[in-house]
Amino acid sequence: MYLLWYGYYQILPKTHRYTLGQKADRLFMEVIESVSVASFLKKEEKVPYIKLAIRKSDVLKIFLNILWETKSLDTTKYIELSAKLNAIGRDLGGWQGSLTKKNSPGETQGEK
Repeated sequence: MYLLWYGYYQILPKTHRYTLGQKADRLFMEVIESVSVASFLKKEEKVPYIKLAIRKSDVLKIFLNILWETKSLDTTKYIELSAKLNAIGRDLGGWQGSLTKKNSPGETQGEK
């Protein structure tokens, strides 16, 4: 998805490329970094990084929406990016949910 965004980022109008576009680009990097870090951690340490990636991707959705509403990003590009970002959000939410269930006190410590 980042490669797709990068192509669009290069053609954003200058009024948004160095402001909102740059912030969106940074958020993409932060989401990638959080997911990458989480993938190498122990199960019980992953959740904070996944939550961070979810939070950053939610803000990214807002920034992309603003770029679309200001006509800096056309509808086709916006829909394509949004669909991919929504899929990533669903995957991250599922990952968080499965880890939360696995790390719940009742399952890890057993019933007493």
